[in-house]
Amino acid sequence: MPLTSARLYMTPLTQQDWPLFQQLHKTPDVIAQCFDEPTDAELQQKFQSRLQAWHKDANHWLCLVMRQRETGEAIGVTGFGMTEGRAEVGYLLLPAFYGQGFGTESLQALIDWAANTQDVTRFKAVVTEGNFASERVLQKAGFKLVAKEPNAHSIGGKRYADHIYHFDAA
Repeated sequence: MPLTSARLYMTPLTQQDWPLFQQLHKTPDVIAQCFDEPTDAELQQKFQSRLQAWHKDANHWLCLVMRQRETGEAIGVTGFGMTEGRAEVGYLLLPAFYGQGFGTESLQALIDWAANTQDVTRFKAVVTEGNFASERVLQKAGFKLVAKEPNAHSIGGKRYADHIYHFDAA
């Protein structure tokens, strides 16, 4: 660690990243197609769980802060959690950085690192129905839609399907 790509470097989340983590989970444009705004207690619990040192057999998520290489500015988070030998990936970007390829770039770097250093080659992503931007990111990284789970969860009281994507790096 750190992971690097052409325009990014990614390092494990630290206590100093709380303002970014909070902003990503409280900004309506970020969470609108992902989840309902968490309570302060839920968010603090999620943050604390992601501060733990990560290893391949961990039960918690690896959470990396994405920073622009040129400026050092934090622009989002990315990472994954292991379930049944498959890494479930996730990412959140600040709205100012949407549509610039950072999601795809960070995901490809994460997959390359996981495959080359952690022997993790099976990946999964769950995207809320209608989150076309995240689906495009996954497709660009080689993920394929394998299932749709109708009425999987709700956001703002409305039910949505989950779109399940898989990618095998081997």
